[in-house]
Amino acid sequence: IPNVYFGSDIETQDIETALSATGRPYQKFENVEAKAARYLAEGRVIARASGRMEYGPRALGNRSILYQATDTTVNKWLNETLNRTEFMPFAPAILRTQAAKYYEGYETDHRAAEFMTITYDATDRCKQEAPAVVHIDGTARPQVVDEMTNPGFHQLLTEYEKLTGFPQVINTSFNMHEEPIVRTAEEAVRAFESSKLDVLVLGDYILESE
Repeated sequence: IPNVYFGSDIETQDIETALSATGRPYQKFENVEAKAARYLAEGRVIARASGRMEYGPRALGNRSILYQATDTTVNKWLNETLNRTEFMPFAPAILRTQAAKYYEGYETDHRAAEFMTITYDATDRCKQEAPAVVHIDGTARPQVVDEMTNPGFHQLLTEYEKLTGFPQVINTSFNMHEEPIVRTAEEAVRAFESSKLDVLVLGDYILESE
């Protein structure tokens, strides 16, 4: 199978209805991925709900919370913000073309790595550049992102790499603790407003926190 984006999509009308209900200004972008990448490069925490929902145990970019992987202090902050426990490590999403530089033993035919299901030993470069995604035992479980698998998320990571020089970000599921991953536009807005996250990317639209 080429991907696991088998879930429901989010319709534009539903996005506009959910965003309008907040009573706050929001904006639609022609290139929303480039704008989201710029927010990430500025150190903002992004909640992204875009395209068809992922099937399976992992958030794979379409219902994800994203942040720079360079700052280890974010782990504690995110856990507190999302009411999660400390033992839950944060995993990275990385461009496929760069994965072998950061994860020992990664090969391009490791298809399961596209679904964030293989753990690798992190290279010294990974430990230095992306310490927030390296677990205490020196490993990480990356989502390797390919343009054919998820062109939108791939573009976001590509734009982020252009701005920062780093090809990976933290990727954790977009939900509050003990709640299911958000599925609809309404759920995405509700979860965003109950958290302390900075920016909601909902389809081609962006809503900033107050």
